[in-house]
Order: sequence, then C-alpha cells, then structure tokens
Amino acid sequence: MRKWYIKLLLSAGPMIGALATAIGVWYAVTYLVLGEDRRFMLPPPHEVIKTSLLDPAHLDPMLDALALSVRVAVVGLVIAVVLGIAQAVVMVQTTWLERALYPYAVILQTVPILALVPLLGIWFGYGFSSRVVVCVIISLFPMISNTLFGLQSPTAAAHDLFTLNKATRWQRLVKLQLPAAVPAIFGGLRISAGLSVIGAIVGDTFFRQGLVGIGGLLDIYTARLQTEDLFTAIGLASLFGVAFFSVFATLDRIIVGRWYGAIHR
Repeated sequence: MRKWYIKLLLSAGPMIGALATAIGVWYAVTYLVLGEDRRFMLPPPHEVIKTSLLDPAHLDPMLDALALSVRVAVVGLVIAVVLGIAQAVVMVQTTWLERALYPYAVILQTVPILALVPLLGIWFGYGFSSRVVVCVIISLFPMISNTLFGLQSPTAAAHDLFTLNKATRWQRLVKLQLPAAVPAIFGGLRISAGLSVIGAIVGDTFFRQGLVGIGGLLDIYTARLQTEDLFTAIGLASLFGVAFFSVFATLDRIIVGRWYGAIHR
C-alpha cells in the first residue's frame, strides 16, 4: 500500500509540472524576448512577488477590493438563485406560463451587459447596488434553465402515480418535482457561481462610486502601467473565481451524492 504522500505527489505532479513549465516560459519571455526597456510589460515572477505580494502598501488595497467583490458576488448569486428557482417553479406549472416567460429569460441572457450599463446606472446608481444587479443578470439564466429542466425531468409514470393518489399541485411540486430537480439545480448553481464572479468584476469595472472592487483596481493598474500590481490583482481575482467555484462544486458532490445514495438504497 502506497503511503499518502506518494499518492499526493502522483496526483499533484502534473499540475505542479504545468505550473513550473509556465513559470519557466514566463522567465524566458521576460529575459530572452523582451528588451530591458520593454520588460515592464512582463515583469519576472520574483519582481511581482516582491513589489506586490510582499509589500502591504500594495497588497492591502487589493485584499480590501477583493473583499468587496466577494460581497457583491455572494449577494448577486443569492438573489439569482432565489429568482431563478422561483421563476422555474412558476413556469413549470403550465405550458403557457413557460411560453410567456422563458423567451424573456433568454433575451436577458443574450443582451450585452454593456448595453444595459447606462440604464442600470440611472436606475440603481453607480455603486454597490448596480454591481449586484450586473451579477444577477449574468448568473440568472443558468439557474432558470437548469431548474426548469430538473422540474420537468420526472417521468410520466411518476406523475401518473401522484395523480392516482390525488396529490395536490403543491404535493406534486414538493415531493416529486423539486427532489428530482436537485442535481440540475446544483449544476446550475455551479455555473452561476462562476458567472457571478465575472459579474462582480465587470460591475466593479463600470460602477466606480463608493469603494473600489478588484475589477476597478484592474482598470486603474492598466491605466498606470503598474504591471506587477496588475498581475497580482489578476491572480487574486482568478483565485477568487476558483475558490468560489470549488465551494459549490464540493457542495454539489456532497449533497447530490447523498441524494443519489438515498434514491438507490
């Protein structure tokens, strides 16, 4: 039996190897491709770490901005989940409601968010509220479509069984359709979690009143050519996205795994 650290090394080896290769390419481009006068475009990793990560004067504003973006993403995701599930539950009641509401959900998903920015600013201001609205708009559709698919997934035989037992519409929803929709709901939640991060960063970029989010800092660093800070902020935003996605992916495996286990016992 292999020891645990050997298993860990074997599982993490490819990822570590890919990271080492990327860092090696980064150094090669910085010192072999770029001249000294152009090296500010791609500073070496150790300069990024020294200038940004190890200097509280640079790192602290990024962490504060990231905390704001996390709040925006969480609030936006919660609202999107509630609205998405509620709309799907309404649409599954009758075919005409689905035909009436679903096209507008599709339209909201396909309209470029840049086209809505002026209206959102007029309606909700240019601070925290507008950033949350952007998150909701971007992350809402996967919750609607996945939940609707899950609610419609029970077979005709299952519906016939509930009809024979004279189940009410509420009983059919709570005891048949919602339990059947659990895997689809968590699939949509996993997608919407990633999109809410994008929405938070996009909202930070366009709505600047109040505290600055990580998206606003990215824009500021780009304008000032602070590439060390820019790389660090990009890395923090990426870690935020990965962590947010991983939390809901883990919840998906735990809860949906238990759901499947309960079904197949």
